[in-house]
Parts: sequence; C-alpha cells; structure tokens
Amino acid sequence: MSNPILIDPLKFAREGRVLTGKLPVSTLDERVHSDLSDTSGTVEYTLEGFRDGSSRLSLRLQVKASVAVSCQRCLEVMPYEVNTDSVVTLFTRQEKLDEACELDETLDAILAPEELDVVAMIEDEIIMGLPLSPKHDECGSEALTRAKADKPNPFAVLATLKISKS
Repeated sequence: MSNPILIDPLKFAREGRVLTGKLPVSTLDERVHSDLSDTSGTVEYTLEGFRDGSSRLSLRLQVKASVAVSCQRCLEVMPYEVNTDSVVTLFTRQEKLDEACELDETLDAILAPEELDVVAMIEDEIIMGLPLSPKHDECGSEALTRAKADKPNPFAVLATLKISKS
C-alpha cells in the first residue's frame, strides 16, 4: 500500500488550497502496478480546491504520468503518457448529492469523507487514464512479422474451391 496523503476535503476546497507534487510510480499501490509492465516512471499531480459556478465545494485533480505498459500486439514494453483533468464536487448530504446528479448526469460527485486520501485519487485517475488494450501504432517486433508471414491464409483453400467450380 502506498503512503497516503490525507486531507479534509471540505476545508481544503473552502480555503482554495492547492497541493502539487511528484511521486515515483514504484511507490503506488499494487492495483496500479498490475496494469503496468514495470514500475518505472513518475507521476506529477496538482489538486486544487475551489467553488464551482453553483458555489459548491469542489476539487480539481490534474495528473500527468509517464508509465510503461505492454503492447497487446507484440507484447513489447511501450511508454504511455497519462494526462487527466477531473473535477469532483463535494456534498455533505446524500439528498443534495442525488438531486444534483439527477439534474446533471455528467456531474462527478461524492459525499465528502472526513479524510480523503489524495494518493488513492491519483491512483484511480491513472487506472482510468490507461487504455484497455494498449497497442503501438506500428509494431516493430521481428517475431510478430515472421509469425504473420509464416502462416498460410486459412481462407486460401476456399478460394481454390470457388475457382475450380466456376
């Protein structure tokens, strides 16, 4: 488990605080590491508390991370840049949260806990920012090229049957 950075989210947003920093990917939780090919790289983050256009307390989290993932075509390691910018609106009562979400389906809102772990939020953003199936635009693996070249087309037999009947 990573070392948490705990804040009081309501106080943080009310006071308009800003928290910035860098974390090595290797210090993040295993749930992040399981989606990566290795734990090299760094994460830069900025957490900003503010009031939104409706005067609701909110948090904006910007995350930039350089991570390594495995290409699903060639299985080689490939660098990937995670770049997210999300806003979470804080509520103190479930009724208000439900009402706001009903009025705006795109609203990302939570009931504000007494303590919020910023590192866990960063980890969530990285996980959501990763592609489901990362792939190089062009895979340069020689083994992949040979595998494609050595395999006969399974439909070639059907083409010869079609020609012989004509």
